[in-house]
This record gives sequence, C-alpha cells and structure tokens, in this order.
Amino acid sequence: MQFRQQALAKLQSPEELDLPVRFARPQGWLVLSVTVVAMAAASVWAVTGSVTSTVGAPAVLTHGQGSYLLQSPVSGQVTAVLARQGQRLPADSPVLKVRTADGETVVRTLDAGRVSALAATVGQIIQTGANVASVEKVAHADDPLYATVYVPAENAAAIPADARVDLTVQSVPAQEYGVLHGHVKSVDRSAQSAQAISAFLGDSQLGEQFTEKGRPVAVTVRLDTSKSTKSGYEWSSADGPPYPLTSMTLATGSIRLADRRPVDWLLP
Repeated sequence: MQFRQQALAKLQSPEELDLPVRFARPQGWLVLSVTVVAMAAASVWAVTGSVTSTVGAPAVLTHGQGSYLLQSPVSGQVTAVLARQGQRLPADSPVLKVRTADGETVVRTLDAGRVSALAATVGQIIQTGANVASVEKVAHADDPLYATVYVPAENAAAIPADARVDLTVQSVPAQEYGVLHGHVKSVDRSAQSAQAISAFLGDSQLGEQFTEKGRPVAVTVRLDTSKSTKSGYEWSSADGPPYPLTSMTLATGSIRLADRRPVDWLLP
C-alpha cells in the first residue's frame, strides 16, 4: 500500500510539468539528418545520373567482306591440289582437280581472295558439296582488318552507333600488350544462324561454336589505326605487339552499351 500511495502522489504532483521533454538525443538528430540528405542525393542521382555498362562476346578479326567455303560441285577422287594455303587468287582460279566417272573436273574459286585453309588432299575421295577450301575475300594485302563480334540478340538494341569496343586478342598477351581499340561500325539487327556465320567466316566449327547459347547478332567493329605501332592499330599499351595481326584470329570483344539512368531499372 505504501508504494501505491507514493505512485499516486507522484502523478498528482504538478511540480515537474514545466520541464521540457527530450524526444531524441543530439546524436540521433545527426544520424537522421545524414540519412535524409543521403536519400535525397540518391534520389537526384537516380533521375539525373547515368550508369555505364558493357557486354562481352566472342569475336573474330576478319576483312570486311568475310570469307566463303568453297565446295566441290562433283564427287570423285582428288588428283591434284593446285592452290597453296595463304595464296591470293583471282576469281575463277583453279584450286583442285577431281577425277569423276565422266572425266576430270577442275574446282575453281568463286570470288577473288586469299586461300585461308585447304581441306582436301591428293588421293582423297570427296562427295558433291564437300568443303574443300576456305577463301577470304580480300583483294589487296593492305586491306584493313575489322572485328566481327557475335553479341547476344537481347543486347543488340542497347548498342549505340560508334560505341567504343575493347578487344582482347587471343594471340596477343593482354598483360603485356593490352587490348585492341575500336568502334562499332554497324549492327546487324537480324540474328545469325550457324549456317550464316559459317558462310561468312568460312569455318563451320565457328558457326556451331558461336550459336551454342542461341542465335547472336553480328556487330562489325572498325579498328582504330595508329602509325606508331607495328600492327598498325591502336592498343591500350603504347606500342602494342611487335608483329602484325592476321585475319581469322579469335578475340573477345567488350562493347560499351548506351548509358542508362538508375531509375530506368526500377520502372517497368
């Protein structure tokens, strides 16, 4: 009873009604203020700021017109190989001789170019439509190289014109010589089949390899040139590799996509 009477007396006493009530400590106000300022700054950045992103994809160094697979129009036995790998030939040049039941047939190039691979040997039996050579469509030795990057189709729309591209070339140690620089020349908006890629590159294995995860989009990259490097192209290092680049070299391309506002990821 004594404690209850003391509690009632405390409630009835008006002696402390004029004292101020402390809602928060000064440290709490500081934390709250910082939080409000940070949230306001984040909101402004989400609307006015931008985020840079890239997409990585396999690439091949080629000449602008690509290559083609030369196929035998007949079945028979190869009696002579008339071209050499690396040889530059005009259109309608002889490549093979094939002996058939009706006589001997000469397999000729369709377009002018450089023989990048020969798949037939003397004595081999080949069928009609067999791939016997890969010919790169290049008219002159000093024709510039391009890079063809096979980007996932869902990323194609986000690639802006003249976007910057960094290429890690398979035959060039990146830790020592850096990456090759270039800019997007064009984006093919239609997805590429394995057959289309094989026809352009002159390599059926690459066609299958680049379509393992679905049909990609071909992005043509113009390589940045430089007069101070041995390769003739611009690298992230000062000099780049001390040797020239060759076509049909594999690489990995990193393409800078269009900048986006952070708020765009929150909107449907």
